[in-house]
This record gives sequence, structure tokens and C-alpha cells, in this order.
Amino acid sequence: MPLRIAGAVALVVCGWLTLVVGLAFAAGPDKSIAIIGPQDQAIAAVVKAKGHILVAYDYVTIARSEESGFVSRLYAAGALLVLDADQAGGCTDLPPKRLVARL
Repeated sequence: MPLRIAGAVALVVCGWLTLVVGLAFAAGPDKSIAIIGPQDQAIAAVVKAKGHILVAYDYVTIARSEESGFVSRLYAAGALLVLDADQAGGCTDLPPKRLVARL
């Protein structure tokens, strides 16, 4: 029984991760992107991919780019894992766009 539960949990986690990674590729310009990995490697990837760093923590860096294809350029520049920050849990600490638009 514990093996079945572990298998089900692994399946759910893999499915969620696949969905979130796929959504990152669908993210358009000006979307917050979370780069998971060592800070120095993530920052170097953002710079190479022509992005702007919003927040950088030890293993999560949030960045944006005005140009399309940012996620592909991040992976090409050596990013380990790239997620849509809003879909992955809203970890940007930025106000929602609808609030920014009203200001």
C-alpha cells in the first residue's frame, strides 16, 4: 500500500511539473519567469537571454523580458528549470497586473 501511495504522489508531482514547465513556454513577453537553480547560474542565463532580473534568491530568480522566446533562450543559456512564476505559485511579490494598470 505505501508503494502505491508513493507512486501516485510521484505521478501527481510529475504531472504538475510537466504542466507548469509547458505553461512557461506558452508565457508571452512581460510575464514573470522563475528560474530554479543556483543564483549565479540563473543570473548569467538571464543576462545571456536578454532579460531583466526582478528578484534573486539563493535558488530562485524571477526575471522578465519584453521579447518573445525568453524561456527558450534561458534554457539555451544554461538555466536548469524555468517556470511561469505566476502559475507556479505567484512567487513574484508584485501586485497583479490589473492593479498596476489602474495606477
